[in-house]
Amino acid sequence: MIQFINKVDAISRTITTPLIPLLLLFTRIWVAVVFFKSGMIKYNSWDSTLYLFEYEYQVPLLPWQLAAYLGTAAELILPIFVAIGLFTRPMVLALFAFNVIAVVSYPLLWERGFYDHQLWGMMMLVNIFWGAGAISADHLLGKFSRKNALV
Repeated sequence: MIQFINKVDAISRTITTPLIPLLLLFTRIWVAVVFFKSGMIKYNSWDSTLYLFEYEYQVPLLPWQLAAYLGTAAELILPIFVAIGLFTRPMVLALFAFNVIAVVSYPLLWERGFYDHQLWGMMMLVNIFWGAGAISADHLLGKFSRKNALV
């Protein structure tokens, strides 16, 4: 029985290992698109954004005006880094923190969008723990720096 389990595990590993970079790319792109779209909505309807931050969102420790600017900037800037896989772990960690703050500061999410935020959080954790993968700027820069170190 143990030999069978080991054989199945080896076959599964052979099939899935080459797909890991695609999984990491998929999670990065998915999260980046979601947050960037949200940032564009905030930017394109700035009066509504200011209203929401003043009256609806309850961002802790920050004045609502600053929270509006920082939140919108985070949703527009961080996803670009995440999508291309540049400084992936710190950028995804910042976006993860932003996701947590969004859930904490907007009580209606607990009724409507909490599961989406959980999914995005899990996707971000994948990239925090395993990095950006082979299809990323981080990987290319690492390759380039190792190549130059050998010269």
